[in-house]
Amino acid sequence: MEFMEVLTTRYSVRAYRPDPVSDEILAEILEAGRLAPSAVNRQPYRIYILPTKGHEEKLADIYPKSWFASAPFVLCVTAVTKEAWTRKDGVSYAPVDAAILMDHMILAATRLGLGTCWVAAFDPEAARRHLHLPDGEEPIIFTPLGYPADRPPEKKRKQISELVVQGWPSD
Repeated sequence: MEFMEVLTTRYSVRAYRPDPVSDEILAEILEAGRLAPSAVNRQPYRIYILPTKGHEEKLADIYPKSWFASAPFVLCVTAVTKEAWTRKDGVSYAPVDAAILMDHMILAATRLGLGTCWVAAFDPEAARRHLHLPDGEEPIIFTPLGYPADRPPEKKRKQISELVVQGWPSD
């Protein structure tokens, strides 16, 4: 799949087939994440690969939609704040780095025919509890990972003219 096709094909999958994801495909997705850029190359994140079978109650506690646990896996990316680069005004880039990592994995999954859905509306306390996260490691994003059982809806995107500011603003 060409890169632009990956970008136009990717959508938020909310129904998954139970078909297993091979170790080789999972490894390729994880490698795409490993190659993601991060501020000052600190790589301040962790990837949790969570099998869904037998863990539906934990997953429902983290995010209650039934489709969330219907794929063979759920991936979680966490940010490790103490490992992250911090801008001089105190802004930590840990969440940004974690988001870039997840995006790389989501795009790789799309190229390989798998579906994902960016889930940020989860219960962070439930995630911390079920993943036994240490202090300073924050859950940032989850996605189911599996083969889609639905069809993509029509994508609605703003026009470029609504998103781009060309040149410097006048003083």
